[in-house]
Amino acid sequence: MKNLISWPRLRPHLLAVVGFVVLALMYASPVLNGKRLNQYDDVQAKSAAREVLEYKEKTGEWSAWTNSMFGGMPAYMVVADYPTSLSTKLGQGINALLPAPANYFLLCLVCTYLLFVVLGANAWLAALGAVAYTFASYLITSLEAGHVSKILALGYAPGVLAGIIVAFRKHWLTGTALTALFFSLELYANHIQITYYLGIGIVVLVVLESIPLLKQGQTRRLALTLGGLALAAVVALGTHTTRLWNAYDYTKETIRGKSELNLASSTRPEKDAPEQDGLGKEYAFQYSYGIFETFTLLIPNLYGGPSQGALDDKSETYKVLVTRGVDAMNARNFVQALPLYWGTQYSTGGPAYAGAIIFFLFVLGLFVVRSHLKWWVLGITLLYVVWAWGSNLAGVNYLFFDYFPMFNKFRAVTMVLNLVQLLLVFLAVLTLRDLSQKKITYAELARPLAISLGLTAGLCLLLALMPTVFMSFRSASDAQFVDSLTQSTQNRAFAEDIMRAITQDRARMLRSDAFRSAILILLAAGLIWFWVKEKIKTALVYPVLLALITLDAFGVSKRYLNNDDFVSKQAAEARRSPSPADEQILRDPDPNFRVLDVTRNTFNNSEASYYHKSIGGYHGAKLRRYQELFENQIAKQNSNPGMLNMLNTKYILTADQQGTPVAQPNPDALGHAWFVSNYVLVPDANAEMKALDTLNPARTAVVDQRFASTLQGLTPRADSANSIQLTSYKPNELTYQSNASSEQLAVFSEIYYNVRDEWKVTIDGQPAQLLRANYVLRALRVPAGPHTISFRFEPVSVSTGRVVDLVSSILLVLLLAGAVFVESKKEA
Repeated sequence: MKNLISWPRLRPHLLAVVGFVVLALMYASPVLNGKRLNQYDDVQAKSAAREVLEYKEKTGEWSAWTNSMFGGMPAYMVVADYPTSLSTKLGQGINALLPAPANYFLLCLVCTYLLFVVLGANAWLAALGAVAYTFASYLITSLEAGHVSKILALGYAPGVLAGIIVAFRKHWLTGTALTALFFSLELYANHIQITYYLGIGIVVLVVLESIPLLKQGQTRRLALTLGGLALAAVVALGTHTTRLWNAYDYTKETIRGKSELNLASSTRPEKDAPEQDGLGKEYAFQYSYGIFETFTLLIPNLYGGPSQGALDDKSETYKVLVTRGVDAMNARNFVQALPLYWGTQYSTGGPAYAGAIIFFLFVLGLFVVRSHLKWWVLGITLLYVVWAWGSNLAGVNYLFFDYFPMFNKFRAVTMVLNLVQLLLVFLAVLTLRDLSQKKITYAELARPLAISLGLTAGLCLLLALMPTVFMSFRSASDAQFVDSLTQSTQNRAFAEDIMRAITQDRARMLRSDAFRSAILILLAAGLIWFWVKEKIKTALVYPVLLALITLDAFGVSKRYLNNDDFVSKQAAEARRSPSPADEQILRDPDPNFRVLDVTRNTFNNSEASYYHKSIGGYHGAKLRRYQELFENQIAKQNSNPGMLNMLNTKYILTADQQGTPVAQPNPDALGHAWFVSNYVLVPDANAEMKALDTLNPARTAVVDQRFASTLQGLTPRADSANSIQLTSYKPNELTYQSNASSEQLAVFSEIYYNVRDEWKVTIDGQPAQLLRANYVLRALRVPAGPHTISFRFEPVSVSTGRVVDLVSSILLVLLLAGAVFVESKKEA
């Protein structure tokens, strides 16, 4: 045990961690002054979660349901706590080590460093690989957008790979414990799409690592390893039973699940596909990386950078504007937000740049690395790249979409390029490791080095010297931009001149970055050549390579996330200040009504939810029926106003001529609940949706035929003396008092969600049968006379899941303790 924790063994790793802390804080230095990132997704998440967090602060309890977005949805898909999940608590503790986003950088650096140490790299090379992966541009642009769960999943991914490699290469128990630990943290990140892509690569890795053991006849060791990894997966999954169970049930009712509606929509544009499972192809592949655009891994501004990018006073666009009489200040402002990206993606925050030196080392490694891991890296890299091409390689990817398990549950396939960046770094470090261990002689290196230089630096120089020969620098959306400029300037020729200047600036950006990448590659190649020829010492090579890669990564990533993206705490809070319109609505004493905010992108923005219960919101997986109601009713021109009324939309936020929000009351909102005098049974979802076109929801309810047995014999009669009122409101518990002269059908302005009878409905304490009416609302058959009606949201996935979380967390602790004990005995 003494040797295991000896200072000489720990010193380089501790120094690396200290260096990582410094590096993380250097990149995010404004956090040292109390500033924070102004991230769009973070703003949306905090707005959506406010009702649940306020309820937790007041009561000490977490509500599993929230009415803050989309009329209501499970709160655990927005924010939740998992008190019996050890890995959740551990993940939260890791996040608290440094202020965000320095904490995410540190996490990614340490996990990647561990992976390369496990692979046999020394501390310098492991640190080099960690820096290259952590500060790769695609990870940084994701962070700038606020995709924190994705960053966490990408950060823990190297740790999962490290655990698997330890299990196969060193000791199955230690590897099992590490895999269980990091896989549980990977699941804590709660980004199923990244975990899914990672899992495909892991399956192939396990198969590839098993083959040598089979050939050597080590079946017992293979059985222990595979059994241990299976146990690790079960334990890790078990620590997140509640979270995963919640997500599994919820997904079935979202746009990623089956649809009963045989109509086209933005998320499911293919008609005549009843009960289609998963997203529509057009929606799923809306973000697809261009095939040649893949070389942004080598040259960042190959396709212009971000969709909205900035130019300087030296740009052709600026010069054209000034020459045509635009004053310097207006010209400078104009060039701060231009469509510089000209690829095939719907939009992008920046390119997937892995680093010129890393890309060169990856190519070199394909020639010189002898480990079978090279073939795993190459194969999975090619698979991921093909997936990232999406609809640009439809013949292949549509087959994956139709037949590969779960592939059609995800959109924005381009995010798989984050893992491509990890794989490029993986092989690059293996290349340097083999060179450092003198597994490659100069004679073996000379020809591959020349070829790799030609394929990488040569391509860069070719594009730098003759960019317009190979590239058009025009996109399909440029014509629309010219039309927009023409409309604003009333001068078509001027608009076309500006577009030509932007095209020239795109070419200039490519040329600059291509030369930049070529120079970096030549510097690295020269350093390696002198190193292998033993003309310079290893002690110089490591820090110089690390410095070059760090400067390269920082230089590009700082284009997208820099000090200007941080704001003071006061500025962040000022954005939260309620407008006079918000304050007007907040004075309403009613505890539960809804607001339609049309001053923003209603169904892709949750900021209204910070103060109100909103009709709209922002979420990656909206409830399917609610989305279909929006697309087929609310969003239609001349839509039936009864749809907003039945959702109890009491206020509509609009903007006056000055853009100031104004709160318009809606006197026709139907309130919390009402009795209808008639109901219509319809055979299917299409008929139900069609009936909503002319429905008067105050008088009539549309009910699917599947609920007919519950309504059998009911003949409601209108009576002005009948009443039903909300008497108590909590996000997860609603209480009503009803009084009617005869049996009635009550409709509630609450969203129907009942996958496993999560809503416990009682009338005077006795269970009652919940119905669905008007496509999305709850309904209930209510007896005559006075009654107390209660709705309580009590998902079995939460109550039972927490028990499994706890048991699995105990098993995780036992695994880790067992591994420490075995390793200490080995070192004794």
